[in-house]
Amino acid sequence: MEKLKYALFTGCTAKESTPEQLMSTYAVAEKLGIELIELTEASCCGASHLQDYDDFLSLVLNARNICYAESRGLTMVTICNTCQLNTAMTKHRLDTNPELKARVNEKLAEVGLEYKGESEITHFLYAIIDDFGLERISQMVVKPLSQFNIAPFYGCHNIRPSELAGGDNPYNPTSLDDLIIACGGENVDYEEKNKCCGFHAELQSPHTAARLTGKALMGALDQNADWMVTPCPLCHLKLDTQYDHASKAVGRDVKMPVLHMQQMLGLALGCTADELGLKHHVSDVTFV
Repeated sequence: MEKLKYALFTGCTAKESTPEQLMSTYAVAEKLGIELIELTEASCCGASHLQDYDDFLSLVLNARNICYAESRGLTMVTICNTCQLNTAMTKHRLDTNPELKARVNEKLAEVGLEYKGESEITHFLYAIIDDFGLERISQMVVKPLSQFNIAPFYGCHNIRPSELAGGDNPYNPTSLDDLIIACGGENVDYEEKNKCCGFHAELQSPHTAARLTGKALMGALDQNADWMVTPCPLCHLKLDTQYDHASKAVGRDVKMPVLHMQQMLGLALGCTADELGLKHHVSDVTFV
């Protein structure tokens, strides 16, 4: 099989708030023989907030980021659900609206760029599953996670809207469950696994956001999960660092370990705790 190579759009969060996610992304890529070329010129995707303030500016910024992947002739891979949504949505809108594409390219020409629509956009989760393959992953596992009940938490933006997602059914997603099984773990099914973590409601309604976080953690705990795993750094921030507020909001202690998807896979592939950045967590992950 030809070596897989992607243009990596890190987004902001993995660089500043969840460095362990970026560390584990590179550690897993090395184990799998995947080459990641970081798009160091790229800027913020807008985080679903700029879009509300200036839709056209958000399109230009995301098209600019895609241009850097196009210049390398590579598929862009993201490691943040919100980055995935905003980038994929930009591509969809420009590829289906020639007039809008022309307006965006008029602005991009000021910095010597042109959006052509030649690069695909995918989340690292789906790159691993669709391009590398779950069967190959299961064959490479050296430390099966068979002693753990693992609750997948998908988050909103890589499974909705369904026409832009990686193939998961937003009402019954299976990709993360399948990866847990490939790693030798026992996947935990629970009602909240495809619900919102509350991150994007934090500023407008902190109590609602805390309840969403608490209900997700509570749902996993009530189904005997040992820990939770998510492919989104924004979800991780809510679930890993906001458990005190979440516990108060739902009236019980819901603190539990929360790992990044890449960390879970890295553990199964034999990466060390240092390589996966486990010391950066707020919740206790010394169990691994």
